[in-house]
Amino acid sequence: MHTDQAFMARALELARKGLYSTHPNPRVGCVILRDNKIVGEGWHARAGEPHAEVYALRQAGELARGATAYVTLEPCSHHGRTPPCADALIGAGVSRVVAAMQDPNPAVSGSGLLRLMNAGISVQSGMLEAEARALNEGFIKRMEHGLPLVRVKMAMSLDGRTAMASGESKWITGPHARSAVQRLRAQASVVLTGADTVLADDARLTVRPDELGLNGELSALAERRPPLRVLVDGRLRVPLTAAFFQAGPALVATCAAASARDNYLSEGHELLAVPGSSGHVDLRKLLLELASRGANEVLVEAGPKLAGAFARQGLVDEYQIFMAPKFLGSGARPLLDLPLARMAEAQALEIIDMRAVGDDWRIIARPQIAPAAE
Repeated sequence: MHTDQAFMARALELARKGLYSTHPNPRVGCVILRDNKIVGEGWHARAGEPHAEVYALRQAGELARGATAYVTLEPCSHHGRTPPCADALIGAGVSRVVAAMQDPNPAVSGSGLLRLMNAGISVQSGMLEAEARALNEGFIKRMEHGLPLVRVKMAMSLDGRTAMASGESKWITGPHARSAVQRLRAQASVVLTGADTVLADDARLTVRPDELGLNGELSALAERRPPLRVLVDGRLRVPLTAAFFQAGPALVATCAAASARDNYLSEGHELLAVPGSSGHVDLRKLLLELASRGANEVLVEAGPKLAGAFARQGLVDEYQIFMAPKFLGSGARPLLDLPLARMAEAQALEIIDMRAVGDDWRIIARPQIAPAAE
């Protein structure tokens, strides 16, 4: 059992190499073991390229016959952009497959493991499942609920302020924190912001490879798969001359009339009409649309109004809060526009992680789900 865990842990380590590049696919790693020796390893790097099992089997060659395959996600059983991995494992003659978890994709969902069993292969599932699920939370949520995982990133002072009253906010946090934010962007399928942020900060919301702090291979993969930049601009207040639009193709979600669509298209952008009220985009409907386009993880980098709207509507899965050791004063802007009148209305959070990032601190927190009423 301990041996199985060690080799599955190695497969998970390989899978993490795809953290910045596999969108919209899950991150998957595979290890082929024969005579207690690793003879093949692989990980999925990009959609459309071979899956982890294929790379591992190629490396193992004939040594795969009679071997054990450790894979972090159930081998696929359907034809997508690549052939089924279950068939590749069967064809290679492996005798045992250990999977960390079943594939939440309804097109697979157990059928890959069943195909292996029907071929006479010994199958086990559930090894280090919690770790495997944590690696693909966005993919799992999209498959099971039709929504992406939503992270809200915020930077604040020790007194909980995000900008001076004037809107000035550069820079609250230091270079190490900004590098961590760049990795969050690179990991996301979508980076989403609002008109207020773009207008106030002249924000571009791009991934800057020189600030990622990754090795050459991972940095190159991240650069080749930039996240989709989405601007929530209900009244189309941000001009097409803004730096945000000059930084590359973007999607603009708006409640405004679609008559402006051609202007955006001619500049290489997409204008998406989303229902809303009082000029405010329906954020849940926007998230459903993004998920239908394959978005697993959405990173929200916005001001207190839009971030507060996500919080009020219960759409946030995780907060990534970067806290700088400084005070901005009582006149500065708050972290969230979240008007609450009573202590009973306070939104309880569970702190998942808290650690120093350079001179700053990063707090990862998740909303606590209230227990169901009896």
